[in-house]
Amino acid sequence: AKRALEQHLAHSATRLALRQGVADIFGLEELPERIEVYDNSHISGDKMVGAMIVEGKDGFVKNAYRTFNINRADKSDDYGMMREVLLRRFKRALKEGNSPGNAGWPDLLLIDGGRGQLNVCKEVLEELGIIDALTIVGIAKGPDRDAGREKFFMPGCEEFQLPVNDPV
Repeated sequence: AKRALEQHLAHSATRLALRQGVADIFGLEELPERIEVYDNSHISGDKMVGAMIVEGKDGFVKNAYRTFNINRADKSDDYGMMREVLLRRFKRALKEGNSPGNAGWPDLLLIDGGRGQLNVCKEVLEELGIIDALTIVGIAKGPDRDAGREKFFMPGCEEFQLPVNDPV
């Protein structure tokens, strides 16, 4: 039991340090309580699906994960797919009374994709009147899709990269 407690405390300290690193890198005033990550997928333009995963202060929150069957976007239209997913996610949240400051509201959105997907996200949040309630970051895969060499995009900022092998 003592060893399990020590491991749990070490893991919690590591998570806290990584969370602080995320807050520092993306200019958050406080540690993020809820981070939502969005990505889209399709098979040769068919079976289009959007996915949302959630990370909370204690790790991944698997019961909050969502998938979205894409119905309106044109085949292989990654921007349209992202638009549909984000509109559905945040329109529903607002309709259900979940708004900025509530427990189910994200502090940070990580969007798989570069400046184009980031701009789509920004447009959706502006359209819904919630752009100022969220920090949004687009993440583009690095050369040869090499993990650790991703480029980050934020509204009003130049793109940037983290040092290779940065734990954050």
